[in-house]
Amino acid sequence: MDCNELVELVTAYLDGALDLDTRARFDTHLLECDGCENYLEQFRSTIKTLGSVSDEQLDPVYRNRLLDAFRGWR
Repeated sequence: MDCNELVELVTAYLDGALDLDTRARFDTHLLECDGCENYLEQFRSTIKTLGSVSDEQLDPVYRNRLLDAFRGWR
């Protein structure tokens, strides 16, 4: 697995949705690539941070910018 494939699969990895072979290749790549390991940790941190923000706390303009940024993103 290369770094680009890992980036494409990171949400499926975190959701536990990868098949066993792909999960093993993902884990092996993480052991060999500090950059991807850091990327995964940043992704986890982002999810944790954004998961603690309620809709009432988020400025509607900023919320729309976030939604626009991730709309259609894979």
